[in-house]
Amino acid sequence: MRFARSLAVVSLLAVTAFAGPPWISIETPANPYDSGSRDAYLLVHAFHHGTPVNFPVSGTAEGIVKGDRRTVALEFKSTSRPGVYALRKQWSDDGVWTLVIGVTQGDGDFNTARAVIEIGGDGQVASVRVPTRMANGYRVPDVVKMADVEAGLRARAGRVASR
Repeated sequence: MRFARSLAVVSLLAVTAFAGPPWISIETPANPYDSGSRDAYLLVHAFHHGTPVNFPVSGTAEGIVKGDRRTVALEFKSTSRPGVYALRKQWSDDGVWTLVIGVTQGDGDFNTARAVIEIGGDGQVASVRVPTRMANGYRVPDVVKMADVEAGLRARAGRVASR
């Protein structure tokens, strides 16, 4: 009985340790003097509340190149700092691009915080957005709709084509 109670307490602590959603933050430019981030296009920070954590990070580069839609799966490398991942450029210099990057702490859309990063015509980060919503009085990550990413890409590609 004592073992069962101890196991229940440990299980409860494990569940409550990560109560609440993860958070994602994007850092650019990366520190060129840090060997773990040297030559990185940007750095992804994974948090649980204010604490850096080694949650899984994944993402895609969504683009339109010469009128053709492209998706590139992104690879991230751990750095020497907890919860910090380096992203090197893995998409073409041509076209318009948006990166969709997520930090996940479990199953389900609301256990992933996603950043939407638009790449400018100069190849640099033009904007970073983390969609959020209010839930129980707290700002929490919201789902990124790929239809919205697609519409943004099409609009930017149209503006570039009209120049």
